[in-house]
Amino acid sequence: MTELPAFPYHPDPVATGAVVRSQATCACCGQARGYAYAGPVFALEDLRGRLCPWCIADGSAAERFEAQFTDVVDDVPVDRLLKITGRTPGFAGWQQERWLVHCGDGAAFLGTAGAAELANHPKALTALREDLAETWPPAQIENYISALAKDSQPTAYLFRCRSCGTFLAYSDAT
Repeated sequence: MTELPAFPYHPDPVATGAVVRSQATCACCGQARGYAYAGPVFALEDLRGRLCPWCIADGSAAERFEAQFTDVVDDVPVDRLLKITGRTPGFAGWQQERWLVHCGDGAAFLGTAGAAELANHPKALTALREDLAETWPPAQIENYISALAKDSQPTAYLFRCRSCGTFLAYSDAT
């Protein structure tokens, strides 16, 4: 089996579940390469599970199907925006996903995280607390953070700045 392409903005899409082992034939290149993209696809056609990581990496899937793999990225130059939305596997969230940005570039998505995983990343916890403080009363923030679960909800989404290495996070639930 061929090694997966590198995704700088999503370094381990197999670990996050965005790419899975599959014998499906890619709707873009027509090959069955042993892996398929299982994450969200924003396109006219239903392509979930029908694209290979190679067609995402080289941009051919985005071009052929006018597809994007993540929907919300703010404040990055257009060339980076196109790499994140059209050449990077996205991730599924409970609500509207958003790609975090730091140092003027999209951060690398590392996966979901619960309270236990975030305990190892104090800067991500600080970022999460600041994000929550915009809409939550302070007394509820710590209870909410302690309830975060990696494989359930509410959950956090962990990122790392590709430039300075700072860990970032946001959370959501249904």
